[in-house]
Amino acid sequence: MAGDMSQESTSDGDLQAAALSEPLIDGATGECAIAAGCTSATELGTEVLVDPVVSRAKFDRELADYATISKDQRRLGWWILSAEFPEVFVVFAAPQLRPSPVLFGARIDFTNYDLWPPSVRIVNPFTGTPYRYRELSPTLTFMRRIPTSAPVQVPGLGVMEGYAEQPLLIAHGPDEIPFFCIPGVREYHNHPAHTGDSWFLHRQLGEGKLFFLLEKLYRYGVEPLKAYQFGLQIAGFIRPESPL
Repeated sequence: MAGDMSQESTSDGDLQAAALSEPLIDGATGECAIAAGCTSATELGTEVLVDPVVSRAKFDRELADYATISKDQRRLGWWILSAEFPEVFVVFAAPQLRPSPVLFGARIDFTNYDLWPPSVRIVNPFTGTPYRYRELSPTLTFMRRIPTSAPVQVPGLGVMEGYAEQPLLIAHGPDEIPFFCIPGVREYHNHPAHTGDSWFLHRQLGEGKLFFLLEKLYRYGVEPLKAYQFGLQIAGFIRPESPL
């Protein structure tokens, strides 16, 4: 096993070096293309940067690893509907609610994996079409609680650590397609605000693997939902015929 791991590490390192030095049609390198914010080989308008045989083998390995736990995850509402290189289409339901709703879908694109991290798009679970920000359901909050820089004074309880809600579905306008803002996601690393957080700092940490991405989508998009919220709205009055 140790020999296999050493061989895999060498192969990955050679792959990364070769891909970064391969020129694109505009004379840029793979690294420059990533920094420029391109998100797919189609957007680059050039050849795929990683040998598809290599990317497909890594894609198949991700699916094989996931298959060992898929039954347990299906009980949590993770349904992989299709997995054909380079894309996985998964739908998330909320089995903790009764009746159990289908909440959203996600398309995870492993093009040029793992020179590039996977792309993650939140999509309509029935059509696979990416949601624009204005189309997102209010239930899809995808919020993360993070500590604030200063403690908060709470009357009767004293000084306590403060927390803030951080949105993880980011768009800069209502008609834009939001991206999932966590390390290990292509759109996160391509965003100008994250130029100092290179994908290669996360590549060997397991971030960007299929299970990692699915677990994060579940943790922030499904798990926080505990019950339905009902509201009463008065639409008018029931009345007989008008009096004479």
